[in-house]
Amino acid sequence: MLAGTALLAAALTACGGGSGSGASGDDGKPGSKKKQDMAISVNLTGDQAKPGEPVKVSLGEGKLALVKVTDGKGGELPGKMSDDGKSWTSERNAAPGTDYKVEAQNTDSQSANAQFKTAAADKVNKVTITPGKATAVVGIAQPVSIVFDNPVKNKAEVEKHLKVTTSNNTEGSWGWFKDYTGNDRVDWRPKEYWKSGTEVKVAMNLNGVDSGQGGGYFVKDYNTEFKIGKDRRLTVDLDAHKLTVTEDGQAVKSIPVSAGTPGGKKASWSGKMVLMTKEGTIRMDSQTVGLGDSYDKMVDYSMRLTWSGMYIHAAPWNTAHFGNANTSSGCVGMSDADAKALFASAQVGDVVEVTGNGSKGKADIGNGYGEWNLSWDEWKAKSALSATPQNG
Repeated sequence: MLAGTALLAAALTACGGGSGSGASGDDGKPGSKKKQDMAISVNLTGDQAKPGEPVKVSLGEGKLALVKVTDGKGGELPGKMSDDGKSWTSERNAAPGTDYKVEAQNTDSQSANAQFKTAAADKVNKVTITPGKATAVVGIAQPVSIVFDNPVKNKAEVEKHLKVTTSNNTEGSWGWFKDYTGNDRVDWRPKEYWKSGTEVKVAMNLNGVDSGQGGGYFVKDYNTEFKIGKDRRLTVDLDAHKLTVTEDGQAVKSIPVSAGTPGGKKASWSGKMVLMTKEGTIRMDSQTVGLGDSYDKMVDYSMRLTWSGMYIHAAPWNTAHFGNANTSSGCVGMSDADAKALFASAQVGDVVEVTGNGSKGKADIGNGYGEWNLSWDEWKAKSALSATPQNG
């Protein structure tokens, strides 16, 4: 027997025959029939088996008919039989710190059992998922975004365990890069903006997956689901000093605004962004974004566009410049009335595109949701499963 495998034999008694304390053979004499054994080998053994790999069950002679691998809580690892019936391999990895029971049966109705326990994880990786389960409806530009607590070196292996299912077979791809925090992050965006009404389910079957060096194991699965709401698009024209709201392809409102002061750190970001959160009334302190003591005030109807602090919000102190000059510290300001109305109608996930002169360029991809500034081919290349991945 090879090291690292468990060989188990289960004695089976033939059906039928005579009565009494012994098995009955073909000639009717007790004990004359040779005892039949079924022997299986399992790649994981003992009480400190290595987690993070599939369970493999093999049969020396004959063919397997059924293999069932369950954990101590009754959960079952799905798996596939080989074409020759000699082996079975689980589709999911064995999770850390888990008791497993293996039950196997061959085509002659003989059976054998095995048990093992995996070693506990030295380090556990966790994730933050957007949209979370509490977010029921989002806009057409909202990606699925997963930020990891610890580094992910095994990006391809992790990506294989992530699945997005949509109600209308939306085409999309995962892409890896660094979040604004510096942590590893993977987002899934459609090829084009979502269609209104699309229902989305995300399954992150990560339990038992190894993140790689320095990252640790995942010890649970995650999932989320959401629905795509109204097709609403916000366009900020820096040259015209206005924000246009378009719904279902029709312009419904034009709002005079004052955006970031051209040149230097107070300019606005440009390009395609996504309305990340609706934060309402918040304190904005210029020192937290590297702008010295320019401002420190409570701001109403605040809607975040980047992690670095670009917002759409009410700016009544700047009324004189709405519609004619960009004089803010980077945000897009408007009147209280316009901000209140926009805040009420806008939804997290709405696309916001900033065009015109005087910006400081496009924000880094991880500074919010910047993936829409990439072409489809550029985005697909960021998948760890692409032929030429370009992981950020």
